[in-house]
Amino acid sequence: MSIEKLAEHSLEQWQGIAQRELNSAETRFFINGEYKDAIDGGRFDTINPANRETLASMSAANQKDVDLAVAAARKAFRSGCWSRMAPRERMDILYRYTRLIEENAEQLAVLDTLDMGKPISDMLEVDIPAVIETIQFMAEYIDKIEGSVTNTESDVMHYVLREPIGVVGAISPWNYPLLMAIWKVAPALAAGNTVVLKPAEQAPLSCLRMAELFVEAGGPPGVFNVINGIGEVAGKALALHNDVDKVTFTGSTEVGKLMLQYAGQSNMKRVSLECGGKSPQVFMADMANLERAVEAAYHGIYANMGEVCNAGSRLLVERPIYDEFVERFISEGKGAYVAGDPLDPKINLGPLVTDEAQQRVMSFIESGKKEGAKLQFGGDAPELNGAYVNPTLFTDVNNDMRIAREEIFGPVASVLPFDGIDEAISIANDTIYGLAAGVWTSNLTVAHRLVREIEAGVIWVNSFDEGDMTQPFGGYKQSGNARDKCVESLLSYTQSKSAWIRLSE
Repeated sequence: MSIEKLAEHSLEQWQGIAQRELNSAETRFFINGEYKDAIDGGRFDTINPANRETLASMSAANQKDVDLAVAAARKAFRSGCWSRMAPRERMDILYRYTRLIEENAEQLAVLDTLDMGKPISDMLEVDIPAVIETIQFMAEYIDKIEGSVTNTESDVMHYVLREPIGVVGAISPWNYPLLMAIWKVAPALAAGNTVVLKPAEQAPLSCLRMAELFVEAGGPPGVFNVINGIGEVAGKALALHNDVDKVTFTGSTEVGKLMLQYAGQSNMKRVSLECGGKSPQVFMADMANLERAVEAAYHGIYANMGEVCNAGSRLLVERPIYDEFVERFISEGKGAYVAGDPLDPKINLGPLVTDEAQQRVMSFIESGKKEGAKLQFGGDAPELNGAYVNPTLFTDVNNDMRIAREEIFGPVASVLPFDGIDEAISIANDTIYGLAAGVWTSNLTVAHRLVREIEAGVIWVNSFDEGDMTQPFGGYKQSGNARDKCVESLLSYTQSKSAWIRLSE
């Protein structure tokens, strides 16, 4: 069934599909093309944050299980079954893979909705199409990875090859379970590597099925493996493993720093990080369309329950338009997101991923009140049995407040006034993070200056959170060092080899 037809399902239909999928959901590891139990029998529960019910008891990996998965990936890599496969053959397999994902979109979508509370409409409109687009983009580039031949003396030939790195350990987050995993897995596979994926323990179900579909598409066993487990155990073991050549991680800045330490403590493996954010949106008084800007502002923080690394959580508004901006935001943003059962296609605000996440966000809201920010709406939880938080708006915020400095990872917006471009730049850059930013102005000179001087890896002008697969996604400073979703991402899973050949005796 097409994704468009799935969008016509009712709540009752999705509830029936959810029950069916839970009854058959796989909970073991996927290693070397087969499902396997944990060697020592370890288990952990994955919980539905919308109703706090246990979805499944998952196998939990320890060092032995990580060793088994890495060994399978290393054997597959050394065999050349994937790394030395003809480029067009690898492309064909990945194209078949995208078709299988689309054919199984119903199952994959409902598993992510159950696991982390994402509205089913988001899965169909955003996540699944983006997963397919990512794999297709990376597959299309496989036979376009080029080396080079340099200009040397006449009896020497020198060429540079680009080769796969080897075994990639991928550690993905829970806020976009399928999509963030594919942002890592697709370029790694396209470049010819083998992969061991450790999905977040809060949302592991869909990634297991995703690996199985790769084998169904013709991918050799051992090329794409998935282990479940707790980050402090399985993720750490993967990052420390001496037979893993690269680790790629998306998550908190705190854990990202540990990944760098683990690489140094083991084999100096490459480390790609996409970590936290506290993205500013700068709204200049000369902007052309205040209505459009306000709409982008509330979608930029409330979409996906605010559980987005690049969420536009700091709204920097120039003082001449400050009052009107706030008035419009309250009028339009307060009712834009409706909480409820995430399986309901009419709902666009699901729960946060866990009760702990809900409590953390509520602690930030209390902090904002105590520090003197003005609560305009929200600040509480709806009367629902789940880890929900209502969309929240604080005004009269300054950049010294905790809600303006720390990543909340929830639907909490802060509006900060400023006077002039110099102050806007100062506030925007006064953070440890540098993932993304938005700029709103009708003045081209102002736009160019803000793009140049704001310390962020992704900057949108007169828009927010747009883009396509040609756009590198990644940050400056403590937001990490990786670039996802682009050709640069694919090439980051390769390494160069120089061959200097003297032709004469």
